[in-house]
Amino acid sequence: MLFLGFGLLPILFGLWLSVHQWDLQLPHRPFVGLDNYRDLFDRESADYADWWASVRATTVFTVLSVPLLVVVPLGLALLLNEKFSGRTFFRAVYFAPYVLGVAVIGLLWRFLLDANLGLVNHLLATVGLPADTPWVTDVPWAWVSLVGVTVWWTSGFNAVIYLAGLQDIPAELYEAAKVDGAGGWDRFRNITLPGLRPVLLFVLTTTILASANVFGQAYLITQGAPGQQTRTVVWRIVDEGLRDNDAGKAAAMSILFALALAVISIVNFRFFRYRED
Repeated sequence: MLFLGFGLLPILFGLWLSVHQWDLQLPHRPFVGLDNYRDLFDRESADYADWWASVRATTVFTVLSVPLLVVVPLGLALLLNEKFSGRTFFRAVYFAPYVLGVAVIGLLWRFLLDANLGLVNHLLATVGLPADTPWVTDVPWAWVSLVGVTVWWTSGFNAVIYLAGLQDIPAELYEAAKVDGAGGWDRFRNITLPGLRPVLLFVLTTTILASANVFGQAYLITQGAPGQQTRTVVWRIVDEGLRDNDAGKAAAMSILFALALAVISIVNFRFFRYRED
């Protein structure tokens, strides 16, 4: 029943919306077939340019952020898995930003990265570096800001997932490898990575999905600037459905976006799924 009420029915209703001209302010919502989908691929359509600009922005953010959000938390997890004084404290410190909401993160970094009054440029000035970097109003700095803030904010979650996976790898394997003379890189490559394959698959897939659905950071930190270059797909869907009152077109965008992410997830599982050797 939960799947029916919160999964299947919304999907079916979204499909129904997508084949209608569903203006929330009009009493009649005529059936338009695949016109809402066709407009997104028609260069003469008013929706074409904005839609593909948002796809491009989402792709840029995903391509830049996903490698960092996979690799940086893995490095943190490897460090935090070692035995040292204060390990629990540092685990809590690295995870702490993740418990903050996107509104808090967005407003905080919007002020910190402000080109004129922000603390980041002030600190750069104190060490003799250029202090007029337009972190939120120009590219590539806007992408640097969005990706950097996202990595700082969400790395703790992936690090915790990695830590759980590392603790499931038998310590005897590392001890045996040391006896055989294997170095740190050899142990990482032949024991750690194979042992983390299911975890890596989970982290990679969920990180791609989360990065592709970015909205809050762009909306609050760069506010789409410069122009609309950092306005993402989710932002475009929200504008279409709520600002322009065209729920049918927004539903068509959502369906296409969901299908694209489903294909990417299937490819992930196809090429990186765990096999028992």
